[in-house]
Amino acid sequence: MNGQNRYLMCAPTYFDVAYVINPWMQGNVGEASPSRAVQQWQALEACISGEAKVELVRPQPGLPDMPFTANASLVLDDAVVLSRFLYPERQGEEAHFERWFYDRGFAVLKLPSTIPFEGAGDALLDRREPVLWMGYGHRSSLESARYVSRWLDIEVLTLKLADPRFYHLDTCFCPLEGGYVMYYPPGFDNASQALIAARVPAALRIEVDEEDALSFACNAVNIGKTVVLNRVGTRLNARLGDAGFNVVESELTEFMKAGGSAKCLTLRLDEPRTK
Repeated sequence: MNGQNRYLMCAPTYFDVAYVINPWMQGNVGEASPSRAVQQWQALEACISGEAKVELVRPQPGLPDMPFTANASLVLDDAVVLSRFLYPERQGEEAHFERWFYDRGFAVLKLPSTIPFEGAGDALLDRREPVLWMGYGHRSSLESARYVSRWLDIEVLTLKLADPRFYHLDTCFCPLEGGYVMYYPPGFDNASQALIAARVPAALRIEVDEEDALSFACNAVNIGKTVVLNRVGTRLNARLGDAGFNVVESELTEFMKAGGSAKCLTLRLDEPRTK
């Protein structure tokens, strides 16, 4: 176990598709299997535990999306920018995550309630430069980037999300060890695609096709040279292998009915500040 890596997870005790707040939920209300979700979550937790330390937050009744801990906050050093969920259905999670972080000595920073920001779902640290990539347009507001940049003293590069199926940045964009970036270009507007191309060298850009994107290949957990994800196609698997990554598939189809996968179900607690 690599004791330097820590991830926050939340057991799917109360997981369900109980409402519709993203396109993936449409048609899936009441269709998730609780027992299958538990099995899939436990398998993912075992994968992560093999590479890092997993810490748990207690699930709460009436908050079926709480297992998607990536959306709870953005963590950098000992500071936590707490999420301000756009939809009322998830706003009840905020107090539980705030208490968890306070109890463990983190400095909790809270945006005004009028400024939506959905944590590490929309804010991802680059692995090569001291840069934070932030997605906006569906769940997080562009205005939140100004607060995050000032509070964390970091350059923020904003990317406008263009496809409602990829409503959080981490559904179509994944920074990887060594400065690689795995992403689905049509998930962004033209200006954002150009910004990615300008800031990430071509040799480090791993473009994902629509089939892999719809299997949430970009919603991956990267720990060192290991990449844990729901499913990967042959070509993308080979490309990641050529870049030196070992890909581990962990089926998460029940959670995809709610619009999330591996990355959504984890929150890294010891994000390094790239020098």
